[in-house]
Amino acid sequence: LWRALRGSRFEGRKFRRQVPVGKYIADFLCVEEKLIVELDGAPHDQPDQQIHDARRTIWLRSQEYRVLRIPNDAVIGGCDIALGLISDALAAK
Repeated sequence: LWRALRGSRFEGRKFRRQVPVGKYIADFLCVEEKLIVELDGAPHDQPDQQIHDARRTIWLRSQEYRVLRIPNDAVIGGCDIALGLISDALAAK
């Protein structure tokens, strides 16, 4: 996924990887669109992690970021599904 997003390759948007945002680290961030893309693996299915993720999302949204959570399964074996979701989020502004 990073290969597809880096260097303004994806729809001309610049994404950064592992970016500090407040006390959190965003997996991927498009600063100009204020879009954060998070890849979620199995640990995010745990109740404690879901509570943490919800609080994190609320805080990020309070800072005017949009948060897109994508399950790791959407990237394994190819990233077309994930890129489609990101493209939809960029178009939705």
